[in-house]
Amino acid sequence: MTSTLTPPRSAPAPGTVAPPRRTRVLALPEARWALAATAAFLLALPLQLAGQPAWLWGPLYALAYVTGGWEPGREGLKALAGRTLDVDLLMVVAALGAAAIGQVMDGALLIVIFATSGALEALATARTADSVRGLLDLAPATARRLAPDGTEEEVLVEELAVGDIVLVRPGERVGADGRVLDGVSEVDQASITGEPLPVAKEAGDEVFAGTVNGTGALRVRVERDASDSVIARIVRMVEEASGTKAPTQLFIEKVEQRYSLGMVAATLAVFLVPLAVGDDLKGALLRAMTFMIVASPCAVVLATMPPLLSAIANAGRHGVLVKSAVVMERLGQVDAVALDKTGTLTEGVPRVTDVRPLPGSGLGERELTRLAAAAEHPSEHPLARAVVAAARERGLALPPAEDFGSTPGVGVVATVEGRRVQVGAPARLLGGADDAGAARAAVLAAETEERGRTAVLVLVDGVPVGVLGLADRLRPDAAATVASLTALAGAAPLLLTGDNPRAAAHLAAEAGIEDVRAGLLPQHKVLAVRELEAAGRKVLVVGDGVNDAPALAAAHAGVAMGRAGSDLALETADAVVVRDELATVPAVVALSRRARRLVAQNLVIAGVFIVGLVAWDLAGTLPLPLGVAGHEGSTVIVGLNGLRLLRERAWRRALTEGA
Repeated sequence: MTSTLTPPRSAPAPGTVAPPRRTRVLALPEARWALAATAAFLLALPLQLAGQPAWLWGPLYALAYVTGGWEPGREGLKALAGRTLDVDLLMVVAALGAAAIGQVMDGALLIVIFATSGALEALATARTADSVRGLLDLAPATARRLAPDGTEEEVLVEELAVGDIVLVRPGERVGADGRVLDGVSEVDQASITGEPLPVAKEAGDEVFAGTVNGTGALRVRVERDASDSVIARIVRMVEEASGTKAPTQLFIEKVEQRYSLGMVAATLAVFLVPLAVGDDLKGALLRAMTFMIVASPCAVVLATMPPLLSAIANAGRHGVLVKSAVVMERLGQVDAVALDKTGTLTEGVPRVTDVRPLPGSGLGERELTRLAAAAEHPSEHPLARAVVAAARERGLALPPAEDFGSTPGVGVVATVEGRRVQVGAPARLLGGADDAGAARAAVLAAETEERGRTAVLVLVDGVPVGVLGLADRLRPDAAATVASLTALAGAAPLLLTGDNPRAAAHLAAEAGIEDVRAGLLPQHKVLAVRELEAAGRKVLVVGDGVNDAPALAAAHAGVAMGRAGSDLALETADAVVVRDELATVPAVVALSRRARRLVAQNLVIAGVFIVGLVAWDLAGTLPLPLGVAGHEGSTVIVGLNGLRLLRERAWRRALTEGA
């Protein structure tokens, strides 16, 4: 089944209702037909097993055949008209052949399996298209354009031209890629670069459409058309990566043409050759029917699917949603890993890591934290929330702050217990001060930043008293996960991040990663993946943000972290870590490799049965009931063997192998 992504729609005009972004399951015809086939099968099966007359359950099985089999049958006939023979048509023929010799339930089960598989593939494709279109919602539909006389005009972002001046008020999203003309603010651009903290912006700095302005107002000159913005380019990259990604097939599908053609030709030969040498029509037909049954690929198909589906179910119980059997097979093939930083290796939330009072300030760590948190308490800035959280973790009571003020890009000021407390950027608060206290504070701030922290200076009554260091904390299981992925892939992962090189290098060292590529935009991450693929590697990308989505789409397999993951990343990725436990990534890779080993075992078992039964039928006279029993027996054996991966022990073993 092939699919393409729907081209993104333009933003709706003001006052109009945006079309729904998420496709409902039953809106897909494949899902409706699969549901009808499954319902009919589930109604018929207990009636048959209970010994009810055939007129009760027979029509229900027939309904399952029709609703589940007509579409793959139609597609198979289309392929046949194009001189190709696919496994879908062969399965429909095999199901009808099973029904013709009385194995109605077995044929219906095969139909239901194929219909459900097609519905899941259609749903995954539709949801990916939804998420790509929904990405455009990050950018606002309208912007405030400033006329030469200073008046404001609200226009659609598509109407903005290069050179226009737009006003971005506090809390609004930036409407277009451009450069700040005047104003000072802090912009949250995590959706584009992955940086965990807002970035200070002033005259001359670049801003991106879809990023969120902080507490200051900015005047921005538009430098790119809406169709060429970073957000629009991310949309195109996801579409192109999804469209150019190599077609995914299960192992058995790669040989379906040769097997299908060979089986049809052999069945005709088994029927025609005996007739040519004088055998009677009934005997030749019976031998050919027996041959078709014992040589049909039912056992081969079930040799592949149960291990992969069982692995999917087991992973799902433990918080990893793998979207298809193809994905589960691909995860076991990876031999290179690329990891995002913020929200993937880290928790994605800044925390106070260092409290460093200046010598001679008369303050200890607790008092310095208490004063800084009291001044920051009215602020909504992420760093302010981190400082307040640090004080609460230490059980500190915060006095009220009076005369609070906040300056974007600088920091906050408040009166706490009669003292004027300032908390903010060291370079801005120190200004050009050259006294000994300022010099010591600057050295302490520089040392903190050299360790990959964000330094925050605290002044009391204009005198520097200490520095706080804040950083996005590494996940507790990050280092162990990196080591596990190194062992599984045979090479150490690389770190792909939009964060600054210093912070990235420090965190990578903690996690045990040596290959660090920092300051990357989404297209740079895709280039890094393509570079590995060009070297013959099968790349697993693990990320969580909009900026990771193109790389997730381009990779051999993509895994998204579910708790803080963007909608686009979650839909683009092949698998989602729902419980946000990083250690499950190597576990699901190990589980996939176990499933692939079981698939190989099952193919050997199915092959032995098929070869043995076919040889018996050709060399002697294989009774039809015995042929059916042997064929169904092989199907049961490989099915039960694959279901071993449903057991809890299989996941525990995968965790051990992944570790």
